Amino acid sequence: MENLILKNAIIIRSISFLSILVLMGIWEIFAPRRILIAPKNDRWFNNLSLIFLSALVIRLLPIQAIGMSLFAKENGWGILNNIPLPYWTLVVIGVLCLDFAIYLQHAMFHAIPAFWRFHLVHHTDLDFDVTTGIRFHPVEMLLSMGIKMAAIVFWGTSALAVVIFEVLLNATSMFNHGNVRFPGRFDRVMWLFVVTPDMHRVHHSVLVKEHNSNFGFNFP
Repeated sequence: MENLILKNAIIIRSISFLSILVLMGIWEIFAPRRILIAPKNDRWFNNLSLIFLSALVIRLLPIQAIGMSLFAKENGWGILNNIPLPYWTLVVIGVLCLDFAIYLQHAMFHAIPAFWRFHLVHHTDLDFDVTTGIRFHPVEMLLSMGIKMAAIVFWGTSALAVVIFEVLLNATSMFNHGNVRFPGRFDRVMWLFVVTPDMHRVHHSVLVKEHNSNFGFNFP
């Protein structure tokens, strides 16, 4: 199973990306949280162009995250590669470790002015919908990939955990930026398990105190 997933990682990620994008887009049509002010066609074209450009740039790198994970395993690098735990336990811990790393990265991109200049592209979207979750500067994506690879080597994250994390991060980023409406009580229950759009929307406030908080993408 693991070999099958790793061999088809790009296909799995692509299908997941397109599926979530379409589902969230349909949800936004039938149950929007708020009325958008900017022309949707222009925004979607610009935001999708950014993510495709970033994906192209990253594909040109000599090594990808999965390859780094396999290389670290072969050389016995990383904490999890040296702990005798059941395989699936290591996979779950690996996903959580990468989520923690991306949380710290997000906070760092807000705290360091040089990084904030690139991350600001994400925060200057004129509206807030599913495509905001994929609106990132290509340089930020490259920096993020470098940080993720360092985290993979440090933690010794398995290749399967890397694939699961990348699919999960992509999906939750589009979900928690969605312009979708939940029943209030249901939304408050979901806050215990996953970052919801209403929870994350505060992070996009124009108030500095509010947008310098709530850095999680996957888990609250």
